[in-house]
Amino acid sequence: PATTPVVRCEPEPGVAEVTGEPWPQQRLRFDRVWRLTRGEGVTVAVVDSGVDATHPQLSGVVVRQEDLTGTDRRDCVGHGTAVAGIIAGRDLTSRGVPVMGVAPDARILSIKQTEGRSGDVSRLARAIRRAADLGADVINVSVQAQDHPALKSAVTYAHDKDTVIVAAAGNVKQDDGAVAAAYPAEYPGVIAVGSASPDGAKSEFSNGVTRISVTAPGAGITSAWTGGGYRTELDGTSFAAPFVSGVVALIRARHPELDHWQIKRRLERTAEGGGAAGTGAGLVNPLLAVTSVIPATEEREAAAPPIVLARAPVPDARKQAIAVAIAAGAVGATALVVFVALMLPRARGRGWRAGNAQRPARASARETR
Repeated sequence: PATTPVVRCEPEPGVAEVTGEPWPQQRLRFDRVWRLTRGEGVTVAVVDSGVDATHPQLSGVVVRQEDLTGTDRRDCVGHGTAVAGIIAGRDLTSRGVPVMGVAPDARILSIKQTEGRSGDVSRLARAIRRAADLGADVINVSVQAQDHPALKSAVTYAHDKDTVIVAAAGNVKQDDGAVAAAYPAEYPGVIAVGSASPDGAKSEFSNGVTRISVTAPGAGITSAWTGGGYRTELDGTSFAAPFVSGVVALIRARHPELDHWQIKRRLERTAEGGGAAGTGAGLVNPLLAVTSVIPATEEREAAAPPIVLARAPVPDARKQAIAVAIAAGAVGATALVVFVALMLPRARGRGWRAGNAQRPARASARETR
């Protein structure tokens, strides 16, 4: 009988403890939003290498795990676990853990589509579709791929279900220097996230060719890691994207009436320090993204499809002449009615009656004789 291959699960080791508050938490201060929302009721799909659901910060947070690789649901890389920890890691500060997720009351749906940092693009497309079918409110894609019809179709499919897709803008490859747009981040409607360094500037490795929506911390990141520990000094736009996914979870919980286009617009309108190449609208601002009052007209503009004006018909000369004649006749008839209405009372006052206009003249002649 065929035997199931043994999958070796040997992720790189992490550290048991973390001291000091990580700089992204100090910079973004997303905990200030928690008095309004902590992401409750929102499900974020992590399309990645799997998630270690036994990690203390993710215990009870992962509501479902699916594997599309044919191996198992474990995260043997650590990447997916780190992404999930950034999005919804539990607040364990009471236990002396300074690391926490952006939306600790959100729920994680793990869709394992790769065993490494990259995978098959068709499998990535299947994972996005699967996440949308399972009701994900947000889909985090911390991988980069090439443009592919199946991937584009999957993004459209998820958007049709009003799912927000947040994707990493991609990292510049230092070995050959090739820089190309990353997908699905480049597709319209996708929130493409670039990496920011502690000084707020774009990280050197952050892909500036991709059409950036906003940036988020992506250098020197600390997060949960497979095996119950933590990993520090993580770099990449793949770790910037989950910060934005966490903010989107806060927005969806606070403003459930907004669609995915409006949420994208809100993030871009409230970001700070944009303008430089590869930074889009700037660094994401969780507090402003959740609390800002954006005019309803602008909210609708974000979701409304482009207005296409119909081409003006060519005028018909014959129809125009007929219309002018009819209008002139109507004006003349109206004038006649008005004239009669004004003159008839005056004529009657002088003794005039219809049908006997000559009688007063004859009577006067007889009197003269």
